[in-house]
Amino acid sequence: MYRAILPEGQIECDRYDRTDTGVELYNDDEQFIAFVPYDNLHALVDEAFYGEDDRSVM
Repeated sequence: MYRAILPEGQIECDRYDRTDTGVELYNDDEQFIAFVPYDNLHALVDEAFYGEDDRSVM
C-alpha cells in the first residue's frame, strides 16, 4: 500500500504509474483513483516504512 501526500491531505492506493506530468493512483481492483500532478505531490511513501522503527522516515 502506498500513501500519496498532498497539500490538502493524503490518498491511499495499492499501485501507481508514473507519467510525464504526474502519477496515476489505482486501488487493488486496478480501478483508477486519482491523477496527481507532480506540482501537487509532496511525497509518495510505501506504508511498510511507517511500521518500521526508523524515526528518519517519519
